[in-house]
Amino acid sequence: MGKLKYEPLFETKKAKGRILYRLFASSMFCGIILIWIYRLCNIPKPGENGRYGWIGMLGAELWFGFYWLLTQSLRWNRVHRHTFRDRLLQRYEDELPRVDVFVCTADPAIEPPIMVINTVLSVIAYNYPPEKLSVYLSDDAGSELTFYALLEASRFSKHWLPYCKKFNVEPRSPAAYFTSSSLSDQSNADFSEIKRLYEDMANRIDDACKTEKVSDQAKLEYTGFSKWDSYSSKKNHAAILQILIDSRDEDTKDIDGVTLPTLVYVAREKHPQHFHNFKAGAMNALIRVSSEISNAPVILSVDCDMYSNNSNSIQEVLCFFMDEERSHDIAFVQFPQSFENTTKNEVYGSLRVIDEVEFHGVDGNGGPLYTGTGCFHRRDTLYGREFSKEAKIDLKSACPEKTEKDVHELEERLERLASSTYEQNTQWGNEIGLKYGCPVEDVLTGLTIQCKGWKSVYYRPKRKAFLGLTATTLDQILVQHKRWSEGDLNILLSKYSPIRYGLGKLNFCHMLGYLTYCLWSPNFLATLYYSIVPSLYLLKGISLFPQVSSKWFLPFVYVIIAELIYSFAEFLYSGGTILGWWNEQRIWLYKRTSSYIFAFLDTMLKLFGSSNTTFIVTPKVTDDDVLLRYKQEKMEFGSASPMLTILSTLAMLNLFCLVGLVKELILTRELGLKYVFETMVLQVLLCGILVFVNLPLYNALFFRQDKGKIPSSTTMRIGSLKGWILVTILVAAWSCGEVYGIRFVIDREECFSHKVEMGETVHVSFVVIKSEGSWHYNEEGVDLVVKGPSGEQIHDFRDKISEKTEFVAHHEGVYRFCFTNKSPYHETIDFDLHAAHFAYHDEHAKDEHFKPLFENIGQLEEALYNIQFEQHWLEAQTDRQAIVNEIMSKRAMYKALFECSALIGVSVLQVYLLKHLFERKLGQSRV
Repeated sequence: MGKLKYEPLFETKKAKGRILYRLFASSMFCGIILIWIYRLCNIPKPGENGRYGWIGMLGAELWFGFYWLLTQSLRWNRVHRHTFRDRLLQRYEDELPRVDVFVCTADPAIEPPIMVINTVLSVIAYNYPPEKLSVYLSDDAGSELTFYALLEASRFSKHWLPYCKKFNVEPRSPAAYFTSSSLSDQSNADFSEIKRLYEDMANRIDDACKTEKVSDQAKLEYTGFSKWDSYSSKKNHAAILQILIDSRDEDTKDIDGVTLPTLVYVAREKHPQHFHNFKAGAMNALIRVSSEISNAPVILSVDCDMYSNNSNSIQEVLCFFMDEERSHDIAFVQFPQSFENTTKNEVYGSLRVIDEVEFHGVDGNGGPLYTGTGCFHRRDTLYGREFSKEAKIDLKSACPEKTEKDVHELEERLERLASSTYEQNTQWGNEIGLKYGCPVEDVLTGLTIQCKGWKSVYYRPKRKAFLGLTATTLDQILVQHKRWSEGDLNILLSKYSPIRYGLGKLNFCHMLGYLTYCLWSPNFLATLYYSIVPSLYLLKGISLFPQVSSKWFLPFVYVIIAELIYSFAEFLYSGGTILGWWNEQRIWLYKRTSSYIFAFLDTMLKLFGSSNTTFIVTPKVTDDDVLLRYKQEKMEFGSASPMLTILSTLAMLNLFCLVGLVKELILTRELGLKYVFETMVLQVLLCGILVFVNLPLYNALFFRQDKGKIPSSTTMRIGSLKGWILVTILVAAWSCGEVYGIRFVIDREECFSHKVEMGETVHVSFVVIKSEGSWHYNEEGVDLVVKGPSGEQIHDFRDKISEKTEFVAHHEGVYRFCFTNKSPYHETIDFDLHAAHFAYHDEHAKDEHFKPLFENIGQLEEALYNIQFEQHWLEAQTDRQAIVNEIMSKRAMYKALFECSALIGVSVLQVYLLKHLFERKLGQSRV
C-alpha cells in the first residue's frame, strides 16, 4: 500500500499588497531622510532666533523617524493563518488531548460575579469532549459571593450544556446569547425554560451581591462555605480549594446523563506580609493545582470578562498543536482581544490596527506577544522547557489518578499548593511559570518562552473567539495604557530586554517588533515637544519649518500627507469608520501626552528604588448615566485625574496660541497674512489640528453641564491661579517682545530716537555703569533730556547715576532721548526703553466671550513687560555696584601697596641715615 499523502492541519499565507506597501515605505523613508538632512543643514547660528527650538525639532523628528522605522517591522512580513478542523477530527477525534481553562478574577466589586460565571459557562460549554475539559476559577479576593455564583453556575450547567449541544448555541455565554437571540428562538419552549432558569439564578446572585452576603439557607445546602470565617478579607485569607464538579466521578452528569467537565474554585492564600505577585501569582497557583487534578498538556488563559464567542476554538487551536510536521516548535496560540461594548466610531480608540495589522506582522517574524488572555499554551513551555528538535511534546499524557477516597482530603492536600509560602526558595516566577516583577507579566513570559527557541502563532478566525468589555471612560483608558506602556518599558530596562536577552535568540525583525511596544512610553518626549514648542514659536513669528516656496517644503508635505493617508486606509481596511479614525488620532495624542508621561516617570522611579510595581484592575461596572453617554459617544471627563489636568493644560495652551496668532493677524496686524502663509503655514496647520482634535475637551471644559464634564477640581487646577493663569503667563511671556535695552560708552553727548504710538506708556531707565579708568569714581552722574515729536521737553534729569521713569505719549511720532556727560572721562551707560499699548477693551467691546480673555492677557503681558523692565534695571544696578566694589577694592589694594612701599622706603632711608651718621661719628673719634 502506498504512503498516505500528508495533509497539513493549517496553512500560512502571505498578506496581499506587500510589494505595494514596501514601495510606499521606501518612499516614506526617503522623505524622512530628506527632513533630517534639512534640519541638520539649516540649524540657526548661535544668537539667531529659534536656534534652540530648531534643535529640539531636530531631536523630535529624529525620534519620530526612528520609531516609524521600528513600526515597519510589524508590517513588512504579515501572514494570515487558516485551519482545517475537519482534517483534525478525521485524524484525531478519539485522541484529542485534555485542555485546562484558567479564568482569573480579582475583586467582586469591580468584576461582578454574574459576569464572571457567564465567562465560566461559555468555556465549560466548549464543543469538546467534556471528560477532557477542566475549568479553574482563580478568585484572588477569596469572596463568598464569587464562590456562591460559581456554585449556582455549576448547577445551571447541567441544563445549559445539553441545551447548547442540542441547538448548537453561539455564543455560549448565557447573557450574550439571550441578548442576541432572534424572535424565532424566543418562541421555543426550550428557550423559555432555559432563560427562566438563568434569570432565576441571576436574581439569586444579584440579591446576594446587593446584600453583600450569602443567605444562610444557601450555606446550609453546601458545606463548602464552612471554609470562610469572619476574619477573611480580600487581602488576608487562607487558601480555599473547592472541586465543584469532578469529571472523574461517575455521578457528575448533566440532565441528559452526559459527563460534565471538571470545575474547580481556587482562592490562593493571601497575607499582608507576603507579596502575592498579582495575576502572575494566581496563574502559577492554578498551574500547580491543575497539575494534580487534570494535568492537561494544553492550557487556555482568559480574563473573567472575556467570554468564549466560538465554541470550536479549542479544535481550531489544536490544528496548530497537532500538525505532524509543523507543530513541534509552537509554544502558544494567541487570539486577538475583541470587545462587544465598543461604539460604532470607537470614541476611545481601539486595538483594531494592532489586532488586524501589527500582530499579523509580528506573527510573520516569529510569533505574537502573549497578551494575557485568549491564549492557548503548551503546559511544558510554562514549566520553562527549552525547545529541542529531537524531543517532541506528547499531547496524549494520561490524567492523574485519584489517590484520595474523599474529595475533601484531595482539596486539603492541594490547598498547600496555593499557600502564600509555597513558592519561597523555589524557581516559581523566575524559571518556572509566569514571570514576576513586571506590570505586563504576560508579555515578559511570552518573550522568555520565545527566547528559548519556541515560536507562537497569531490566529484571527472569521468568528471572533473571545469578546470582552472595554473601558467606558477616558480615565480608565489612560490608566490602562499607562500600565501597558510602563510594563513594556520595564521589560526593556530589565535583564530580559529584547536587545540583550533576545539578541541571537530572536530574529532581527522580531526583536524590532518587541522594541516597538517597549518604546511606547518614551514617545511622550517628542510628542509633548511637538505639541508645545511650534505653537509657542508661532506667537513670536519664528518659523520652524521651511517656507512654502522652498524645495525643502515638499518632503515635509509628502511625509505628512502620505502618513495620514496610509493610516486612514489602514484603519478602514481594519474595519473602522472615518470618524473612528479621527477618534483614534485623538487618543493617540492623549496617550502620548498623559499615560506615557506617568508610565515613564514611574518606571524611572522604580529603577532608582523610589516606587513599587502596582497592578490596577480596570473596573467592569459602569454607572447607568456613564454608560448612556458612552453609547452616545460623548467622551467622559468626569474624574479628577492628573492626566486630565495635563491634557486640559495643553489644549488651552494651543488655543491661546491660535487666538494670539489671530489677534496679531487681524487686530494688531503685527504679522502679515502673506508672511504667515509663506513661512509658517505648517506651524499654523499643526496648532489648528491640535485645537480641532481637542474640541470635545473644550466642550467638557466650558459648555457641558452633565456629570461627564471636567470636574471642578481639575478646572481649578487649570482655570485659576494654579493653572489657568500659569498657562496664560507662559504664553504671554513667550510672546513678549524684547525690551529695547543697550549698553553704550558716552564721551560728551549721545542721542537715541524711538517711534511711539499715541496712548502708549513709555518706560525709561538708565544706570551709569562705569568710567574708563579704574582710578576715577565720582557721583556727578549724567544728564538725560526727553523730548517729544514737536521738540517739547517731557523730562529733564540732571547729574543722575541711575533713574527710571515712565510717561504716556500724548502724540504719535519720534521721541528723542539725549544723554550728556559733563565728566572729562568716558562713561558706560545701560539704557532701557519699552513702549506698550494694551487697549483690548476697545478693540473687542462687541465680543463678550473674548473681551475678558484679551483684557486678562493684556494685563498679564503688561505686568510681564514691567517685570522684565524692572529686572533689567536691577541687573544694571547690580553690574554698577559690582564695578564700584571692584574699583574700591583695587583702590584699597593700591593704597595698601603704596603705604607698604612708602614704609619700606622710609625704613631703608632711616637705616641709611643712621649708618651714615654712625660712620661719621666713628671717624671723628678715631682722629
